[in-house]
Amino acid sequence: MSNNPFKGIDSLKLTFNHIKIWYTAGMGFFTDAYDLLIISYIIATFTDSYKYYGLSMPGFTDYLIGSSADFWTGLLASSAIITAILGQLIFGFLGDKLGRKSVYGIEASLLTIGALLSAFSWNLPSLIFFRSIMGLGIGGDYPISATIMSEYANVKDRGKLIALVFSNQALGSIAALAVGIISASIFTPDIAWRVMAGVGAIPAATVIYLRRKVPETPRYSLLVKGDHEEAKKAAKFLGTDIEASSNVKSGIRGIGEFLSSYLPILIGTAGTWFILDIAFYGTGVYSSSALAPIFGSPFPSKSAMLTLGEFQSDLAKALFLGGVPFLVGFPGYFTAVALLDKLGRKWIQAQGFIAMAIIYAIVSSVMLVKGTKVIGFTIAPTLAFIIYSLSYFFIDFGPNTTTFVIPAEVYPTKYRTTGHGISAASGKVGAAITTYLFPALIAGIGIKEIMVMLAIL
Repeated sequence: MSNNPFKGIDSLKLTFNHIKIWYTAGMGFFTDAYDLLIISYIIATFTDSYKYYGLSMPGFTDYLIGSSADFWTGLLASSAIITAILGQLIFGFLGDKLGRKSVYGIEASLLTIGALLSAFSWNLPSLIFFRSIMGLGIGGDYPISATIMSEYANVKDRGKLIALVFSNQALGSIAALAVGIISASIFTPDIAWRVMAGVGAIPAATVIYLRRKVPETPRYSLLVKGDHEEAKKAAKFLGTDIEASSNVKSGIRGIGEFLSSYLPILIGTAGTWFILDIAFYGTGVYSSSALAPIFGSPFPSKSAMLTLGEFQSDLAKALFLGGVPFLVGFPGYFTAVALLDKLGRKWIQAQGFIAMAIIYAIVSSVMLVKGTKVIGFTIAPTLAFIIYSLSYFFIDFGPNTTTFVIPAEVYPTKYRTTGHGISAASGKVGAAITTYLFPALIAGIGIKEIMVMLAIL
């Protein structure tokens, strides 16, 4: 299009309403990251309180011990991820079919309801069901929030703004770490896990009203709906105007034309996200249970049961240990934000994948194993732990951020949320596979072989 009707929006300086949209869009990703880490803490609270404190929680503990423990642990960890796939595909389709605004706020409502009801679950199947509702909301948030930020952003700051929406994951991880440790320290285990689950409803609840008030994006209004007045209203929201007659429409006519033109790009955005989430969710969801036996557990090796105070202290330490890699990853998000519009998306994505592969290969090579158990390292364990934790920095200053940003930019307006939804769903398929299989893989082949597989991947 030779005459760009969005010139005013593209060349706009950063405004307060850009920041308002960032906050409105970002709280879903805060909740997504909170959920990723907090479920590992909830699983650790269930299993460790039985193992070291002798507390059996009726309706929960009996599912997570015994011969079917791996099945139920995997299902609990992956339930929200599985339904997130549906949410990404459904909301991605609806966002293009009905408009971004028409569905915006519904996903935040699902997030809030699912997290709140999880805290009041009466047994493990009900907890899995309520987390599945939350998963639909998490999934729906990806294509809609990314696209709304992309379509309201100015060109100069677009990568930075979309990455900032996603970087709320960093804040969500830190919040989960704080809530998990504080809950484990001051509440009995049967209350602590409910507090951990319920707090996840708060950030999503704060943006439901704001999301319903965001105008339809100017690009969707003009290029898909052909509504000139609505497009002008959206531009006015940012303090500018659009220059176009009312007959401007998208050049892509149907889904067939979209797929024939964009299939190679779709394979690229979906494939890289699939590979990333296998590593990110597998090592993330099971950070506490996977890392504690490798790098030393605060729990005593003797079988005698702990007092409540001793157990609370040791559980808090174990949860902190599981959260350390997320602390290391925290600056990675903001490094990506700072450099995305300078270095470019592809370079940051490639170097992140390369660094992850090297780190996984190093960590696996320094492990000494007996059967499937890690019995030591050829270097100081603290150094091995630091090297491993660095993988989270390069995940976040790398493909975790760029796989989110790129699909929000490369697809035409008419199929942008569909393209982003398919890409994000592909990632969550990888996440669901690894989250479900990880407990069995740790027991079956051990963490050393898992690291080798991740390095190759």
